[in-house]
Amino acid sequence: MKRYLMLITLLLPPAVLAQPADLDALLRDIQQVRSNEQAAMRERERRFIAERDQQQDRLREAEQALAEIKAESDRLEAEFGRQEAALEEGAATLTQRSGNLGELFGVVRQAAGDTRSQWQDSLLNMQFPQRTAMLEQLAESRRIPTVEKLEAFWFMLQEDMTASGKVSRFIAPVVGEDGQQRELPVVRVGPFTALQGKNYLLYQPDAERLLVAGRQPEGRRLVADFTQPRQDLADLNIDPTRGNVLLQLQQTPSLLERVHQGGVVGYVILALGLLGLLLALWRLAWLQRTGFRVDRQISDLDNLKQDNPLGRVLGVIGSHPRLELLDTLELKLDEAILKETPALERWQGLIKLLAAVAPLLGLLGTVTGMIATFQAITLFGTGDPKLMAGGISQALVTTVLGLVVAIPLLFMHGLVAARSKALIQLLEQQSAGLIALHLGGEEKENA
Repeated sequence: MKRYLMLITLLLPPAVLAQPADLDALLRDIQQVRSNEQAAMRERERRFIAERDQQQDRLREAEQALAEIKAESDRLEAEFGRQEAALEEGAATLTQRSGNLGELFGVVRQAAGDTRSQWQDSLLNMQFPQRTAMLEQLAESRRIPTVEKLEAFWFMLQEDMTASGKVSRFIAPVVGEDGQQRELPVVRVGPFTALQGKNYLLYQPDAERLLVAGRQPEGRRLVADFTQPRQDLADLNIDPTRGNVLLQLQQTPSLLERVHQGGVVGYVILALGLLGLLLALWRLAWLQRTGFRVDRQISDLDNLKQDNPLGRVLGVIGSHPRLELLDTLELKLDEAILKETPALERWQGLIKLLAAVAPLLGLLGTVTGMIATFQAITLFGTGDPKLMAGGISQALVTTVLGLVVAIPLLFMHGLVAARSKALIQLLEQQSAGLIALHLGGEEKENA
């Protein structure tokens, strides 16, 4: 009995153990606890049975829904089969009825694609902007084109041919030289040239706009006259390549840009060439004026003047030289001519030196340009020719500038030297002739 009590004591919760150790009370507590547990178990069992019944109902509803879905799936599958069969039958009927039209429609799509490629950069797109979209739709369509689309395609071809032979005016977006885009009136000369005001325009197909060309070709006055409203004909230079020549003109450097490519050496060559040219022109003008004074003095030898070399040379011997002073007079004339010679030959050596230095400076620029080119090759390789363009441009431009400066300076030096030599010879001839004239006259008087 004690062992049973000990076992029950161990199994009872602490709340029960805290009560007085009365066996009858303990027995009642145990019975009460057991009764409570049995009631809780019955409640859980009741809820489980109720939930089981609900799960059964849900399962039956799900099975019924599944059956309905399967029935609908079978119906749709059967309908799909019927539609597929009808589609195959319709395709076969279409193929049978169309006959060779399928090849014809293929040719139409190919022609639309080729036409779209040709018209992609056409200037006419600015006046007819929707035609490329229609061609793209016709070229990429997988359906047989309708009669309306074929007629629209034919109309676009006819419209292009007609517009290619006309001069039209329309409003289009134009980007000016200031970079601002404006809606301006544009004159289109067929598919070749677009004009605005006195400027030629470049067509940008990606941006669908016109751009004022940075470098305008010759004949801008013709453009201004052509764009004005008139009734008669007018002359105009057009680009038959549909803008390619005008694009090449934008990439061609101007004379000033080519000079800039020569760098510092090019500027030095031009400065020396300008100095030599001005010096040669000044010497030619001075020699021309001196020659005019000498010619005037020859016509009036009795009145010697000091404003010309001949008058100064002849003034040494006087108007009436004596025969016994012949040797002295000749020496005095030679001395006077030698004294006038440096003034007549002044700066000729510098002009010749500049003509000789110019090609040497061009060679210097060529060497420095090639050094820059080889440095670019060393750093970046030969993959991009633009990296070497600067050095090559300097190498070639400086050589050209040196030759352009040297050749005219050589001609100018020859002219200056020939003119001064002619004046010196004239002084010698006039001096010797005057002595012979005076001495011959004196000998006749003595005889």
